Amino acid sequence: MLDMKRLDRKTLAKALDFSILPKHSQEAEIREGCAVTRQYGFAAFYTSSAYWTPIVKEELAGMDDVEIGTGIAFPFGCAPATVKAFEVEDAVQRGCTAVDMVMNIGALKDRNYQAVREELRMFVDAAGTAVTRCILEVCFLADEEIAAGCDLVAEARVQYAKTSSGQFEGPSMRQFLLMRETLRDSGVKLKVAGVKFPRPQNAFAFLHAGADRLGTRAAPEIVDALDMMRQIHFA
Repeated sequence: MLDMKRLDRKTLAKALDFSILPKHSQEAEIREGCAVTRQYGFAAFYTSSAYWTPIVKEELAGMDDVEIGTGIAFPFGCAPATVKAFEVEDAVQRGCTAVDMVMNIGALKDRNYQAVREELRMFVDAAGTAVTRCILEVCFLADEEIAAGCDLVAEARVQYAKTSSGQFEGPSMRQFLLMRETLRDSGVKLKVAGVKFPRPQNAFAFLHAGADRLGTRAAPEIVDALDMMRQIHFA
């Protein structure tokens, strides 16, 4: 958990994953996203597909403290477990060091927990040494489903539970706090995506509440808002 009273731009940037996720993104936009990541020193740079990973790897060469990430079964999560595992393996082979897989939401809502367990097991196995994050997409889930999903993530020893893909409605604070409480003492970290407008204020609220990482295309805006957040005692 960040010490908000000692927060500086560098430390704040290392709590943020920058992303360029539109499906129609072009190479120039991906390279520009990498340049922004270099400038700010974010924790990670994410694209929506491992197709872009070789370019990201080239642009971020030498920045060993920056994760190269992508979304798996992104953003819907309904692909079969074997297809997801293949995606993970391919992404890692291309150079990804972090993979965020969307949980099969329908299976979770059907309480087909064995199917979710199997896809999470295959996910962790396929990821190898890459950082693993499972996206719950909480905007589609009831509270008991969020809690069940978090329990399954912890059971599978996925490293992070993530609120959302950022492609739909983001999490409420209440939903985040439910995840935090469910995962207390589990060792699973928390990542928030889909931070709503106004983004700097809401981002700082989630960091205050205990988010370990935020994934957002607004990462530069959030870092640049640090002085303003200090004026209103958010930092």
